[in-house]
Amino acid sequence: MIHQLAAVDKRAKISKNVIVEPFTTIAGDVEIGEGTWIGPNVTIMDGARIGKNCRIFPGTVISAIPQDLKFDGEDTQVIIGDDTTIRECVTVNRGTKALGYTKIGANCLIMATSHIAHDCVIGDHVIIVNGCGIAGHVEIGDYTVMGGLSAVHQFGKIGKHVMISGGTLVRKDIPPYVKVAREPMSYAGINSVGLRRRGFTNEKIFEIQKIYRAIFQMKMNVSQAISHIEKEMLPTAERDEILQFIQNSPRGIVKGYGTGKDSN
Repeated sequence: MIHQLAAVDKRAKISKNVIVEPFTTIAGDVEIGEGTWIGPNVTIMDGARIGKNCRIFPGTVISAIPQDLKFDGEDTQVIIGDDTTIRECVTVNRGTKALGYTKIGANCLIMATSHIAHDCVIGDHVIIVNGCGIAGHVEIGDYTVMGGLSAVHQFGKIGKHVMISGGTLVRKDIPPYVKVAREPMSYAGINSVGLRRRGFTNEKIFEIQKIYRAIFQMKMNVSQAISHIEKEMLPTAERDEILQFIQNSPRGIVKGYGTGKDSN
């Protein structure tokens, strides 16, 4: 299943039913799971760990060394989960000693020409649309959709089930379940369409809306909003996830719409 015009190091661990198309280069310290398709003109460098049933399209470069001047040649990895598709000309850099790896979860779709830098951790079922730039040490939660030509500042954190409008410059952290848009980036409501698609009930969506109404629309600062939510709303998994995200955000969270001020 390896084309004779592909250059595959004999030390690479290639599982059965893997297809490697012509003019692809695979280094020695590489592992590729069963059923994965590696298209033509792909470069997979040392440290890549690619799961089962993935699809890697032409021009992609996986596990090149980080674009980080502090990188000193340490052994690090790129880890890609099962059933993930990486489209044309994507670049995914391996980690540094700070974390040791860059990770993309399972069932993700990384569209053409996007860049994922060193030490990023991307959850499962994430969609990154064409031309996005994700700087080093970024965390993106499960089921997030990142619109085309968006960019995330280094060390940024994005929660689960987030919808990011195309062309957004993400300079602040984005808590779970919300939509963001505009320039500068601001809160644009909760991701109700995405939540319904993933089985959230109307009652649960209303609960999440009520939480964010307190944070962004009740003329309280973040500390006051958190105190209000803790007193007025019963603990749930979603409530606690949102509060913990905000309390653990070193960069501060996105501003509310129409306020012209950061929410923190």
